[in-house]
Amino acid sequence: MLIRNVEVAGHGAAVDVRIEGGRIAEIGPVLAGPGDVDGRGGALLPGLHDHHVHLAALAAEAASVRVGPTEVRDRTAFAAALASGPPGEWVRAVGYHESVAGELDRWTLDALVPDRPVRVQHRTGALWMWNSAALRAAGLEGDGRFWREDERLRGFVPPVRLDLEGVGRRAAALGVTGFTNADPHPAGGLTQMLSVLPQRLLVMGVDEPVKLMLDDPTLPTPAQLARTIGEIRPRSVAVHCVTRVQLLVTLLALDEAGPADGDRIEHGSVIPAEMIPWLRRLGVAVVTQPHFPVERGAAYATDLDADDRPHLYRCRSLAEAGIPIAAGTDAPYGTPDPWAVMRAATERDDGERLRPEAALRLFTGEPQHPARTRRLAVGAVADLCLLHAPLRTALDALSGELVRAAYVSGRRIAPA
Repeated sequence: MLIRNVEVAGHGAAVDVRIEGGRIAEIGPVLAGPGDVDGRGGALLPGLHDHHVHLAALAAEAASVRVGPTEVRDRTAFAAALASGPPGEWVRAVGYHESVAGELDRWTLDALVPDRPVRVQHRTGALWMWNSAALRAAGLEGDGRFWREDERLRGFVPPVRLDLEGVGRRAAALGVTGFTNADPHPAGGLTQMLSVLPQRLLVMGVDEPVKLMLDDPTLPTPAQLARTIGEIRPRSVAVHCVTRVQLLVTLLALDEAGPADGDRIEHGSVIPAEMIPWLRRLGVAVVTQPHFPVERGAAYATDLDADDRPHLYRCRSLAEAGIPIAAGTDAPYGTPDPWAVMRAATERDDGERLRPEAALRLFTGEPQHPARTRRLAVGAVADLCLLHAPLRTALDALSGELVRAAYVSGRRIAPA
Protein backbone atom coordinates (compact mmCIF):
# COMPACT_ATOMS: atom_id res chain seq x y z
CA MET A 1 0.00 0.00 0.00
CA LEU A 2 1.16 3.53 -0.73
CA ILE A 3 -0.14 6.51 1.24
CA ARG A 4 0.65 9.74 -0.55
CA ASN A 5 0.95 13.36 0.55
CA VAL A 6 1.03 13.06 4.32
CA GLU A 7 2.93 14.83 7.09
CA VAL A 8 5.26 12.50 9.02
CA ALA A 9 7.22 13.69 12.06
CA GLY A 10 10.90 13.84 11.23
CA HIS A 11 10.22 13.72 7.50
CA GLY A 12 8.18 16.87 6.96
CA ALA A 13 5.04 17.47 4.94
CA ALA A 14 3.98 16.10 1.54
CA VAL A 15 5.80 12.77 1.84
CA ASP A 16 4.68 9.31 0.72
CA VAL A 17 4.73 6.16 2.86
CA ARG A 18 4.96 2.69 1.36
CA ILE A 19 3.77 -0.30 3.41
CA GLU A 20 4.77 -3.87 2.63
CA GLY A 21 4.25 -6.98 4.71
CA GLY A 22 2.60 -5.01 7.50
CA ARG A 23 5.62 -2.70 7.98
CA ILE A 24 6.76 0.65 6.70
CA ALA A 25 9.04 -0.09 3.74
CA GLU A 26 9.83 3.41 2.52
CA ILE A 27 9.24 7.07 3.35
CA GLY A 28 10.08 9.71 0.77
CA PRO A 29 8.96 12.87 -1.00
CA VAL A 30 7.59 11.22 -4.17
CA LEU A 31 7.65 7.43 -4.28
CA ALA A 32 7.12 5.45 -7.48
CA GLY A 33 3.89 3.53 -7.97
CA PRO A 34 0.18 4.22 -7.77
CA GLY A 35 -1.06 5.66 -4.49
CA ASP A 36 -3.79 3.73 -2.71
CA VAL A 37 -4.61 6.63 -0.38
CA ASP A 38 -4.27 10.38 -0.88
CA GLY A 39 -3.48 11.79 2.55
CA ARG A 40 -4.38 15.34 1.40
CA GLY A 41 -1.67 16.82 3.61
CA GLY A 42 -2.97 15.30 6.83
CA ALA A 43 -0.68 14.07 9.58
CA LEU A 44 0.17 10.36 9.71
CA LEU A 45 0.78 9.30 13.32
CA PRO A 46 1.54 6.08 15.14
CA GLY A 47 -1.80 4.47 15.97
CA LEU A 48 -2.99 5.32 19.46
CA HIS A 49 -2.59 2.63 22.14
CA ASP A 50 -4.85 2.70 25.21
CA HIS A 51 -2.42 1.53 27.89
CA HIS A 52 -5.05 0.73 30.57
CA VAL A 53 -8.57 -0.39 29.71
CA HIS A 54 -11.05 -3.07 30.81
CA LEU A 55 -12.42 -4.39 27.56
CA ALA A 56 -15.02 -6.93 28.73
CA ALA A 57 -16.53 -4.40 31.15
CA LEU A 58 -16.53 -1.77 28.42
CA ALA A 59 -18.24 -4.17 26.03
CA ALA A 60 -20.88 -4.96 28.67
CA GLU A 61 -21.94 -1.31 28.89
CA ALA A 62 -24.31 -1.79 25.97
CA ALA A 63 -26.34 -4.13 28.17
CA SER A 64 -26.11 -1.91 31.25
CA VAL A 65 -27.91 1.06 32.77
CA ARG A 66 -25.70 4.09 33.49
CA VAL A 67 -26.38 5.43 36.99
CA GLY A 68 -23.46 7.76 37.61
CA PRO A 69 -23.81 11.38 38.83
CA THR A 70 -23.90 12.70 35.28
CA GLU A 71 -26.80 10.37 34.31
CA VAL A 72 -28.98 10.36 37.45
CA ARG A 73 -28.99 13.23 39.90
CA ASP A 74 -30.93 11.92 42.88
CA ARG A 75 -32.60 8.94 44.55
CA THR A 76 -35.82 9.29 42.53
CA ALA A 77 -34.01 9.28 39.17
CA PHE A 78 -31.84 6.40 40.37
CA ALA A 79 -34.91 4.30 41.25
CA ALA A 80 -36.48 5.07 37.87
CA ALA A 81 -33.33 3.98 36.05
CA LEU A 82 -33.23 0.68 37.95
CA ALA A 83 -36.90 0.03 37.15
CA SER A 84 -36.38 0.39 33.40
CA GLY A 85 -36.42 -2.60 31.10
CA PRO A 86 -38.58 -5.74 30.90
CA PRO A 87 -40.19 -6.73 34.24
CA GLY A 88 -38.49 -9.55 36.11
CA GLU A 89 -35.20 -9.42 34.19
CA TRP A 90 -31.87 -8.75 35.85
CA VAL A 91 -30.73 -5.13 35.84
CA ARG A 92 -27.01 -4.44 35.51
CA ALA A 93 -26.29 -0.84 36.55
CA VAL A 94 -22.84 0.76 36.32
CA GLY A 95 -21.01 3.95 37.21
CA TYR A 96 -22.62 4.49 40.62
CA HIS A 97 -21.24 7.01 43.11
CA GLU A 98 -22.52 7.73 46.62
CA SER A 99 -23.41 11.30 45.65
CA VAL A 100 -26.43 9.87 43.79
CA ALA A 101 -28.24 8.10 46.64
CA GLY A 102 -25.76 7.39 49.43
CA GLU A 103 -24.25 4.05 50.47
CA LEU A 104 -26.00 1.00 49.03
CA ASP A 105 -26.65 -2.49 50.38
CA ARG A 106 -29.35 -5.09 49.76
CA TRP A 107 -31.92 -3.33 51.96
CA THR A 108 -31.41 0.14 50.47
CA LEU A 109 -31.80 -1.34 47.01
CA ASP A 110 -34.87 -3.34 48.14
CA ALA A 111 -36.57 -0.08 49.12
CA LEU A 112 -36.03 1.20 45.58
CA VAL A 113 -36.57 -1.96 43.48
CA PRO A 114 -37.92 -4.92 45.48
CA ASP A 115 -39.38 -7.01 42.67
CA ARG A 116 -36.52 -7.74 40.27
CA PRO A 117 -32.85 -8.75 40.56
CA VAL A 118 -30.62 -5.68 40.57
CA ARG A 119 -26.84 -5.42 40.74
CA VAL A 120 -25.09 -2.07 40.81
CA GLN A 121 -21.39 -1.52 40.17
CA HIS A 122 -19.53 1.32 41.83
CA ARG A 123 -17.76 3.58 39.36
CA THR A 124 -14.37 2.40 40.64
CA GLY A 125 -15.25 -1.07 39.37
CA ALA A 126 -14.19 -2.55 42.72
CA LEU A 127 -17.60 -2.98 44.38
CA TRP A 128 -20.87 -4.64 43.37
CA MET A 129 -24.08 -4.06 45.35
CA TRP A 130 -27.00 -6.48 44.96
CA ASN A 131 -30.60 -6.37 46.14
CA SER A 132 -32.35 -9.29 47.84
CA ALA A 133 -34.01 -10.50 44.63
CA ALA A 134 -30.59 -10.86 43.01
CA LEU A 135 -29.16 -12.65 46.04
CA ARG A 136 -32.09 -15.07 46.13
CA ALA A 137 -31.80 -15.77 42.40
CA ALA A 138 -28.11 -16.59 42.84
CA GLY A 139 -28.53 -18.50 46.12
CA LEU A 140 -26.26 -16.08 47.99
CA GLU A 141 -26.48 -14.55 51.45
CA GLY A 142 -25.12 -11.42 53.12
CA ASP A 143 -25.59 -7.69 52.89
CA GLY A 144 -25.30 -7.63 49.09
CA ARG A 145 -21.95 -5.83 49.00
CA PHE A 146 -19.17 -7.65 47.14
CA TRP A 147 -15.70 -6.10 47.13
CA ARG A 148 -13.46 -7.31 44.28
CA GLU A 149 -15.38 -10.55 43.86
CA ASP A 150 -16.00 -10.38 40.11
CA GLU A 151 -14.28 -13.71 39.53
CA ARG A 152 -16.53 -15.52 42.03
CA LEU A 153 -19.72 -13.74 40.97
CA ARG A 154 -19.40 -14.58 37.25
CA GLY A 155 -21.01 -17.97 37.78
CA PHE A 156 -24.07 -16.55 39.55
CA VAL A 157 -25.33 -14.03 37.01
CA PRO A 158 -27.00 -14.47 33.63
CA PRO A 159 -24.77 -13.97 30.58
CA VAL A 160 -24.36 -10.39 29.47
CA ARG A 161 -24.12 -9.58 25.79
CA LEU A 162 -20.68 -8.10 25.11
CA ASP A 163 -20.64 -5.60 22.27
CA LEU A 164 -16.98 -6.15 21.41
CA GLU A 165 -17.57 -5.32 17.78
CA GLY A 166 -18.91 -1.93 18.82
CA VAL A 167 -15.97 -1.34 21.15
CA GLY A 168 -13.50 -2.10 18.37
CA ARG A 169 -15.36 -0.03 15.79
CA ARG A 170 -15.70 3.05 18.01
CA ALA A 171 -12.07 2.87 19.14
CA ALA A 172 -10.83 2.47 15.56
CA ALA A 173 -12.78 5.58 14.56
CA LEU A 174 -10.73 7.44 17.20
CA GLY A 175 -7.45 6.15 15.78
CA VAL A 176 -6.92 3.48 18.45
CA THR A 177 -4.91 0.59 17.04
CA GLY A 178 -4.04 -1.20 20.30
CA PHE A 179 -5.29 -1.97 23.81
CA THR A 180 -3.71 -3.11 27.05
CA ASN A 181 -6.39 -5.00 28.98
CA ALA A 182 -5.73 -4.33 32.67
CA ASP A 183 -8.03 -6.80 34.48
CA PRO A 184 -6.25 -8.12 37.60
CA HIS A 185 -7.60 -11.66 37.14
CA PRO A 186 -8.38 -12.22 33.45
CA ALA A 187 -11.08 -14.82 32.93
CA GLY A 188 -10.18 -18.03 31.17
CA GLY A 189 -10.45 -17.65 27.43
CA LEU A 190 -10.38 -13.84 27.62
CA THR A 191 -7.67 -13.47 25.00
CA GLN A 192 -9.60 -15.65 22.55
CA MET A 193 -12.83 -13.76 23.26
CA LEU A 194 -11.13 -10.41 22.67
CA SER A 195 -9.52 -11.60 19.45
CA VAL A 196 -12.58 -10.37 17.52
CA LEU A 197 -11.27 -6.84 18.07
CA PRO A 198 -9.39 -5.45 15.07
CA GLN A 199 -6.84 -3.76 17.34
CA ARG A 200 -3.53 -5.13 18.56
CA LEU A 201 -4.01 -6.61 22.03
CA LEU A 202 -1.94 -7.04 25.19
CA VAL A 203 -3.66 -8.86 28.08
CA MET A 204 -1.99 -8.32 31.43
CA GLY A 205 -1.30 -11.59 33.20
CA VAL A 206 -1.35 -13.54 29.96
CA ASP A 207 1.23 -11.22 28.40
CA GLU A 208 3.68 -9.08 30.32
CA PRO A 209 3.36 -7.21 32.57
CA VAL A 210 1.63 -9.17 35.35
CA LYS A 211 -1.01 -7.07 37.10
CA LEU A 212 -0.82 -6.87 40.90
CA MET A 213 -3.88 -5.47 42.64
CA LEU A 214 -3.44 -3.68 45.98
CA ASP A 215 -6.21 -2.63 48.37
CA ASP A 216 -5.61 -0.87 51.67
CA PRO A 217 -7.68 -3.31 53.81
CA THR A 218 -5.67 -6.31 52.55
CA LEU A 219 -2.38 -4.57 51.89
CA PRO A 220 0.66 -6.89 52.07
CA THR A 221 3.80 -5.84 53.86
CA PRO A 222 6.64 -4.60 51.65
CA ALA A 223 8.48 -7.89 52.30
CA GLN A 224 5.43 -9.95 51.28
CA LEU A 225 4.96 -7.94 48.09
CA ALA A 226 8.68 -8.23 47.34
CA ARG A 227 8.40 -12.03 47.60
CA THR A 228 5.43 -12.02 45.22
CA ILE A 229 7.35 -9.89 42.74
CA GLY A 230 10.36 -12.17 43.10
CA GLU A 231 8.22 -15.19 42.20
CA ILE A 232 7.01 -13.37 39.07
CA ARG A 233 10.48 -12.41 37.90
CA PRO A 234 11.91 -12.19 35.29
CA ARG A 235 8.53 -10.95 34.07
CA SER A 236 7.67 -7.32 34.69
CA VAL A 237 4.84 -6.19 36.97
CA ALA A 238 2.13 -3.53 36.81
CA VAL A 239 1.13 -2.57 40.35
CA HIS A 240 -2.24 -0.93 41.01
CA CYS A 241 -1.57 2.07 43.29
CA VAL A 242 -4.43 4.45 44.10
CA THR A 243 -3.38 5.56 47.60
CA ARG A 244 -0.13 6.88 49.02
CA VAL A 245 0.29 3.86 51.30
CA GLN A 246 -0.07 1.49 48.32
CA LEU A 247 2.61 3.43 46.47
CA LEU A 248 4.89 3.41 49.52
CA VAL A 249 4.59 -0.36 49.94
CA THR A 250 5.22 -0.86 46.21
CA LEU A 251 8.35 1.27 46.17
CA LEU A 252 9.73 -0.48 49.25
CA ALA A 253 8.98 -3.86 47.65
CA LEU A 254 10.63 -2.88 44.36
CA ASP A 255 13.66 -1.67 46.31
CA GLU A 256 13.91 -5.10 47.92
CA ALA A 257 13.08 -7.23 44.87
CA GLY A 258 14.84 -4.98 42.39
CA PRO A 259 13.08 -3.31 39.45
CA ALA A 260 12.80 -4.95 36.03
CA ASP A 261 12.54 -3.48 32.57
CA GLY A 262 8.85 -2.89 31.90
CA ASP A 263 7.73 -2.46 35.53
CA ARG A 264 4.97 0.12 35.88
CA ILE A 265 2.76 1.83 38.43
CA GLU A 266 -0.91 1.75 37.39
CA HIS A 267 -2.84 4.95 38.12
CA GLY A 268 -0.37 6.60 40.50
CA SER A 269 -3.45 8.35 41.84
CA VAL A 270 -1.60 9.93 44.78
CA ILE A 271 2.13 10.57 44.40
CA PRO A 272 3.51 12.82 47.17
CA ALA A 273 6.36 15.04 46.03
CA GLU A 274 8.86 13.29 48.28
CA MET A 275 8.30 10.01 46.40
CA ILE A 276 9.15 11.45 42.97
CA PRO A 277 12.96 11.04 43.31
CA TRP A 278 12.38 7.49 44.53
CA LEU A 279 10.32 6.67 41.44
CA ARG A 280 13.02 8.14 39.24
CA ARG A 281 15.74 6.08 40.89
CA LEU A 282 13.78 2.86 40.37
CA GLY A 283 13.10 3.74 36.74
CA VAL A 284 9.51 2.48 36.75
CA ALA A 285 6.92 4.02 34.43
CA VAL A 286 3.64 5.54 35.64
CA VAL A 287 0.51 4.83 33.57
CA THR A 288 -1.96 7.41 34.76
CA GLN A 289 -5.40 8.91 34.07
CA PRO A 290 -5.07 12.71 33.82
CA HIS A 291 -8.77 13.01 33.00
CA PHE A 292 -9.96 11.78 36.39
CA PRO A 293 -9.41 15.11 38.20
CA VAL A 294 -11.60 16.65 35.48
CA GLU A 295 -14.29 13.93 35.37
CA ARG A 296 -14.39 13.44 39.14
CA GLY A 297 -13.35 16.83 40.43
CA ALA A 298 -16.52 17.48 42.44
CA ALA A 299 -16.35 14.09 44.16
CA TYR A 300 -12.61 14.38 44.86
CA ALA A 301 -13.24 17.72 46.57
CA THR A 302 -15.35 15.97 49.21
CA ASP A 303 -14.23 12.33 49.15
CA LEU A 304 -10.46 12.72 49.37
CA ASP A 305 -8.25 13.74 52.23
CA ALA A 306 -7.17 17.35 51.80
CA ASP A 307 -3.52 16.26 52.10
CA ASP A 308 -3.91 14.04 49.01
CA ARG A 309 -5.57 16.53 46.67
CA PRO A 310 -2.38 18.38 45.62
CA HIS A 311 -0.81 15.08 44.52
CA LEU A 312 -3.51 13.65 42.24
CA TYR A 313 -2.68 12.02 38.89
CA ARG A 314 0.58 13.84 38.36
CA CYS A 315 1.81 14.40 34.80
CA ARG A 316 4.01 17.43 34.31
CA SER A 317 5.92 17.07 37.58
CA LEU A 318 6.71 13.43 36.76
CA ALA A 319 7.82 14.24 33.22
CA GLU A 320 10.01 17.09 34.41
CA ALA A 321 11.62 14.73 36.93
CA GLY A 322 12.49 12.29 34.15
CA ILE A 323 9.94 9.65 35.15
CA PRO A 324 8.46 7.77 32.15
CA ILE A 325 4.71 8.44 31.88
CA ALA A 326 1.88 7.20 29.69
CA ALA A 327 -1.89 7.06 29.98
CA GLY A 328 -4.87 4.78 29.69
CA THR A 329 -8.53 5.67 29.65
CA ASP A 330 -9.46 3.07 32.33
CA ALA A 331 -12.71 2.69 30.37
CA PRO A 332 -15.46 2.01 31.24
CA TYR A 333 -14.54 3.67 34.55
CA GLY A 334 -13.43 6.73 32.60
CA THR A 335 -14.10 8.04 29.11
CA PRO A 336 -13.09 5.62 26.34
CA ASP A 337 -11.94 8.57 24.18
CA PRO A 338 -8.14 9.03 24.37
CA TRP A 339 -8.42 12.46 22.73
CA ALA A 340 -10.61 13.61 25.64
CA VAL A 341 -7.90 12.35 28.00
CA MET A 342 -5.29 14.34 26.07
CA ARG A 343 -7.42 17.49 26.23
CA ALA A 344 -7.86 17.04 29.97
CA ALA A 345 -4.10 16.73 30.37
CA THR A 346 -3.62 20.07 28.61
CA GLU A 347 -6.39 21.90 30.46
CA ARG A 348 -5.53 21.13 34.07
CA ASP A 349 -5.05 24.12 36.36
CA ASP A 350 -3.19 22.34 39.16
CA GLY A 351 0.37 22.67 37.90
CA GLU A 352 0.25 19.28 36.14
CA ARG A 353 -0.74 20.60 32.71
CA LEU A 354 1.03 19.06 29.72
CA ARG A 355 1.76 20.62 26.36
CA PRO A 356 -0.30 19.07 23.52
CA GLU A 357 2.73 17.25 22.07
CA ALA A 358 3.38 15.57 25.43
CA ALA A 359 -0.30 14.74 25.85
CA LEU A 360 -0.32 12.97 22.46
CA ARG A 361 2.74 10.94 23.45
CA LEU A 362 0.76 9.51 26.39
CA PHE A 363 -0.97 7.23 23.85
CA THR A 364 1.78 6.56 21.28
CA GLY A 365 4.09 4.40 23.39
CA GLU A 366 5.04 0.77 22.87
CA PRO A 367 2.51 -1.63 24.41
CA GLN A 368 4.98 -3.23 26.85
CA HIS A 369 6.98 -0.04 27.35
CA PRO A 370 4.29 2.65 27.31
CA ALA A 371 6.62 5.62 27.71
CA ARG A 372 8.82 4.64 24.74
CA THR A 373 7.30 6.63 21.91
CA ARG A 374 6.76 4.76 18.67
CA ARG A 375 7.93 6.63 15.60
CA LEU A 376 7.17 6.14 11.93
CA ALA A 377 10.37 4.84 10.38
CA VAL A 378 11.39 2.24 7.82
CA GLY A 379 10.95 -1.19 9.38
CA ALA A 380 8.38 -0.08 11.95
CA VAL A 381 5.08 -1.94 12.25
CA ALA A 382 2.45 -0.07 10.23
CA ASP A 383 -0.02 0.64 13.05
CA LEU A 384 -1.12 4.07 11.89
CA CYS A 385 -3.56 6.89 12.50
CA LEU A 386 -4.26 9.16 9.52
CA LEU A 387 -5.71 12.59 10.29
CA HIS A 388 -7.72 15.00 8.17
CA ALA A 389 -5.44 17.88 9.19
CA PRO A 390 -1.75 18.68 9.69
CA LEU A 391 -0.22 17.97 13.08
CA ARG A 392 -0.30 21.59 14.27
CA THR A 393 -4.05 21.78 13.71
CA ALA A 394 -4.53 18.42 15.41
CA LEU A 395 -2.54 19.49 18.46
CA ASP A 396 -4.64 22.63 18.77
CA ALA A 397 -7.88 20.62 18.71
CA LEU A 398 -6.94 17.21 20.19
CA SER A 399 -10.20 15.83 18.82
CA GLY A 400 -11.11 12.40 17.54
CA GLU A 401 -13.17 14.12 14.86
CA LEU A 402 -9.90 14.74 12.99
CA VAL A 403 -9.22 11.00 12.60
CA ARG A 404 -9.69 9.92 9.00
CA ALA A 405 -8.49 6.30 9.09
CA ALA A 406 -6.68 3.75 11.27
CA TYR A 407 -4.48 0.86 10.15
CA VAL A 408 -3.13 -2.21 11.97
CA SER A 409 -0.14 -3.79 10.22
CA GLY A 410 -1.14 -1.77 7.17
CA ARG A 411 -4.69 -3.12 7.15
CA ARG A 412 -7.38 -0.46 7.32
CA ILE A 413 -9.67 -0.92 10.33
CA ALA A 414 -11.49 2.44 10.24
CA PRO A 415 -13.57 3.42 8.58
CA ALA A 416 -14.66 -0.15 7.86
